[in-house]
Amino acid sequence: MSDTTTRGIRIQVKTTYLSDRSSPRDSQYLFAYNVRISNVGTETAQLVSREWIITSAEGDVERVKGPGVVGEKPVLPPGGAFEYTSYCPLKTAVGSMQGSYQMVTAGGEKFDAQIAPFTLAVPNALN
Repeated sequence: MSDTTTRGIRIQVKTTYLSDRSSPRDSQYLFAYNVRISNVGTETAQLVSREWIITSAEGDVERVKGPGVVGEKPVLPPGGAFEYTSYCPLKTAVGSMQGSYQMVTAGGEKFDAQIAPFTLAVPNALN
């Protein structure tokens, strides 16, 4: 699990390997990742965009940037939270993700809330 806080924005990520939607013989592995974004700070902030860095076991790196998350740009008042699940296809049984959410405070100040690296791995692949 990944858990980090930047300027009062806490980001927690849990992953799940989806064996029923993967095809190892075709080098296709699908992972779900559940993200919980909580405002544990004192100022309201809105998530406006995201950047993910996805790395395979072979060292291939893919950067994914875009507005919001799952079609939304949630506003998080102090004590507020937003949760969503998304998916990441990989060509290897193990990989990692990390990144940031670009946030804007109610006063218009921009900052990047860091998403700590987390591992995507088929169960027992790292034993």
